[in-house]
Amino acid sequence: MIFVEIPGRDNLNIKNVVFDYNGTVAEDGIMAYQTKENLKKISENLKVYIITADTYGNVKKQCEGLPVSIETFPKGNATFYKKSFVEKLGSGETMVIGNGMNDIEMFKVATLSIAVIGEEGCAGKLIVQSDIVVSSIEKVFSMIENTNRIVATLRD
Repeated sequence: MIFVEIPGRDNLNIKNVVFDYNGTVAEDGIMAYQTKENLKKISENLKVYIITADTYGNVKKQCEGLPVSIETFPKGNATFYKKSFVEKLGSGETMVIGNGMNDIEMFKVATLSIAVIGEEGCAGKLIVQSDIVVSSIEKVFSMIENTNRIVATLRD
């Protein structure tokens, strides 16, 4: 668990982190070595979930040996599935990371949401629903490792 005390805002007690897969932790279905290493590192303090429709059919192979739980769902109705999954985990103790239109509803219910503008871009409507917007997945891991960056961005 990570605890973040933010002046002028409710404190964050985060137990879970849910990552969208394609466009967020993977590019064209492939996860970079450094991303895998970072997922291992944050799993020491958080339960890590990857949620995907598995467009490329390779998420299990890409995540082999990683301390993450993979949640796949049918290609239709992704928005509803992602939101329901976050609510099931406990939205008040879950942070979410994504880049697409189908991430909007889970961003609305999570305690902390971070949009990633990576190689595949980021849906403009998602940015509006985000607590924080970053330029790469590496920046997300940096914020989790150094939570003062979250405080600096969100403080009153």
